[in-house]
Amino acid sequence: MITVSIIDDDPEVLENIAKYVNTARDLRCVSAYQSAAEALKRIPQENPTVVLMDINMTGMNGIECTRKLKTLVPAVNILMLTVFDDSDQIFQALASGANGYLLKRSSPEKLLEAIREVSQGGSPMSAPIARKVVRSFQIAPPRGTDPTELSQREQEVLQGLAQGLAYKQIADQLNVSIHTVRNYIRRVYEKLHVHSSGEALAKYYRS
Repeated sequence: MITVSIIDDDPEVLENIAKYVNTARDLRCVSAYQSAAEALKRIPQENPTVVLMDINMTGMNGIECTRKLKTLVPAVNILMLTVFDDSDQIFQALASGANGYLLKRSSPEKLLEAIREVSQGGSPMSAPIARKVVRSFQIAPPRGTDPTELSQREQEVLQGLAQGLAYKQIADQLNVSIHTVRNYIRRVYEKLHVHSSGEALAKYYRS
C-alpha cells in the first residue's frame, strides 16, 4: 500500500485530493495538513510513502517545507503539486529535494499515476514542466562541477529523470538493467554531492 500525506492550505483542495487518492485500491491518504509547521511535526512519525506539497502557502511555503522535511525524513518522496509553472519555482523546488513536479490542473488519473511513479523511484513531471527542464539542458552550462566528471551514460540517465521517466523506462531506453540505472544514479549523487534526483537535476543543469 502506498501511503500519502497532503500539505495544502486550501481545505477544499485537501478534501478533493484526498478523495482522488482514496479511490485507488493501492493508495491511501493517511493525513492532510493546512500548514507546513504542523506537517513537519507529524509527518516524520507517520512516515508516508509520498508527500503531495503545495508551494504557495500561508506562513512557511512549500519549498522551505520540502527542504526541512527532506532533512527530517530523507527517504520520503515529495511531489510538488502546484499552480506555478515558472522556471524559478521549478528549480527552487527541485534544489530543495522535490522528487517530482505536477501542475494542479493535471487530471486525477495523472495525479494517481504520478504518485505511483514517484513511489517507485521515478521523477514525474507535467509535460510543460518537463519541457522547461529539458530546455535547460540545451541552454544552460553546468555549474558547480566539471561536466567531464559525469559520463555520457550518467548524463543520459539524468536526462531521462528530467523527462519524468521511471527507472524501468530509463533502463529500457538505454537497453540496460534497472540495477545498472540505479548504479549510474548512485554515482551521479556521489559526484554532485546530492541526495535526490531533484537536487541532481537542479545542481547540474540550472542556469
